Amino acid sequence: MVLARIVNMRGVDLRRFEFDYDLTWAGFFFASDGTILGRFGGRDGPSPDKYLTLPGLKHAMKSAIDRNGRPAGKPMETALSETADKIRHVEDYPASRRLKANACIHCHQVYDFRRDYARSKNTFTREQIWVYPLPENLGFSIDPNQQNRITSVKADSPAAKAGLKAADELIFIDREHIASFADIQHALHVAPNEGSIRFTWMRNGKRNEAEVDLPARWRETDISWRESMWNLEPSASVYGKDLTEAEKKSLGLKATQVAFRQGDYVPPAAASAGIRKGDIILGIKGKELEMNMLQFNVYVRLNYKPGEKVVYEFLRGGKRQEAAVTLPKKTF
Repeated sequence: MVLARIVNMRGVDLRRFEFDYDLTWAGFFFASDGTILGRFGGRDGPSPDKYLTLPGLKHAMKSAIDRNGRPAGKPMETALSETADKIRHVEDYPASRRLKANACIHCHQVYDFRRDYARSKNTFTREQIWVYPLPENLGFSIDPNQQNRITSVKADSPAAKAGLKAADELIFIDREHIASFADIQHALHVAPNEGSIRFTWMRNGKRNEAEVDLPARWRETDISWRESMWNLEPSASVYGKDLTEAEKKSLGLKATQVAFRQGDYVPPAAASAGIRKGDIILGIKGKELEMNMLQFNVYVRLNYKPGEKVVYEFLRGGKRQEAAVTLPKKTF
């Protein structure tokens, strides 16, 4: 057994090491010929650690060892997968050349460079924002300690309509063997944007198969936790620490509404519109937005375009004010 730890994406084969680049940690199990036997890691929005359990890792490792011990001639899935842009190493993306020579390239920057490249080729699509979808997007949840076991299925969801039930144990999603949350997310990541995907599972010793239909916009979920979110344009040009519920109450604000204190650095677009350090940003005039600061930054990026003028409301010295901010286009 050989354990290798990668902390810099320079020189990494992106076709082989394809994973969710916004994660704090991700693992692979390889056969000696380079075949990927399994993955481990993944996360949902609220918690980076929910699926990083020792029992879950043990189950995924055992599954990988079992697969590696198959008799000769029994096929295993291919190791390599093609990225949409065909670029194999992160330093081959033009955007990487803006970094200092030999500077560390962080995992999340793969998404940044890839999206910049897609924009330059006019191939960027909205669907590319939502990577590594959650199983909950299709209506099922899994056990963190045995990550191919379904714990619940939402009524009338795509999973329920296909016949999946709690306690079912997934074997495959399309051609991808399933032993972990990371396996599930990768299978959903490479699935089509529309149509269906085939699930195979065990129930009471019997093998079952069914097509799970993919509804419109099925990939979409909260991306506010993602580091690569900050590279999407246009920038909201405001950010800061969310007010506590008590602070909101003292100002006569709803507990759930967006309200955050502008940080020490005020980006030029906001500064030129009159926003200052310490102003309490209340969102966009005429919209009742119930979200936190990170979600507000995502909201602006997904609903507006560079060059649009957005009127922000804010509090300064207890008085409500407005500022018309022209959303900037990212400069390189």
